[in-house]
Amino acid sequence: MSEQDEAKQEINLLDSSPSPTPSAATTSKLNAQLKYLLGREAELQLQIKELSEEIAQLQAKITNQNQDNSATPSGNGKKRERGNNAESDDDICWEEFEAPEWCVPIKADVLTFEWDVFAKECQFDVILMDPPWQLATHAPTRGVAIAYQQLPDICIEELPIPKLQKNGFLFIWVINNKYSKAFELMRKWGYCDDITWVKQTVNRRMAKGHGFYLQHAKETCLMGRKGKDPPGCKHSISSDVIFSERRGQSQKPEELYEMIEELVPNGNYLEIFGRKNNLRDYWVTI
Repeated sequence: MSEQDEAKQEINLLDSSPSPTPSAATTSKLNAQLKYLLGREAELQLQIKELSEEIAQLQAKITNQNQDNSATPSGNGKKRERGNNAESDDDICWEEFEAPEWCVPIKADVLTFEWDVFAKECQFDVILMDPPWQLATHAPTRGVAIAYQQLPDICIEELPIPKLQKNGFLFIWVINNKYSKAFELMRKWGYCDDITWVKQTVNRRMAKGHGFYLQHAKETCLMGRKGKDPPGCKHSISSDVIFSERRGQSQKPEELYEMIEELVPNGNYLEIFGRKNNLRDYWVTI
């Protein structure tokens, strides 16, 4: 039993047991409460210290990346992108890349983006996110290198999603060790469904992935609803399982976008942490 549990039990015993003198009981109870509060203070100070260290590390990474951006020459018409979920030069042939004609790409740092101004200009029926969840270790696992900057949970939690949507749906891709955190975010909307993407090879076989205990051959996208259904929303549109070929790192299946557009036809669609290979007509991508 921890010191805090003992302090709580001591408080409960003092509340229920008689004492010969009220002043002695009051003093003992106050001492027990003080002991409990001091324990809680120590816990909170430790949490604050850990969060402060994460934020300091994140700020240092951003500073280093900005310095690298300013020092890196853009030769042969190619530009190196850095930052949240950014593409590496090997992912896209820049000389041949063309954005869809009717997409709305916004290149910005989600941590400093003027979300309040953005929310006043437009509200969205659907918001899709593929957060750069911070893994348990930064070291590559079994030859897999992460080509984008990861964010601590607190940075993802503080994104002002509620300001961007009064009624509508939120879709959020989640990795295995972040299910609990993702469901915490979903409580603000109300979890209503989930989608499973079964990854396939070019030969239509199940793609073997990487994992600590099991080889992951799927990804999950949680679906939540805030308020009411948006105008024109349809029901029972398709299966909650997508069988689709695995493509580039962090590149999600096109079938999900098609599913969303069928669910809410002619809606206002927003993707946060989008990549260039996910740009799509009639979507705003940040």
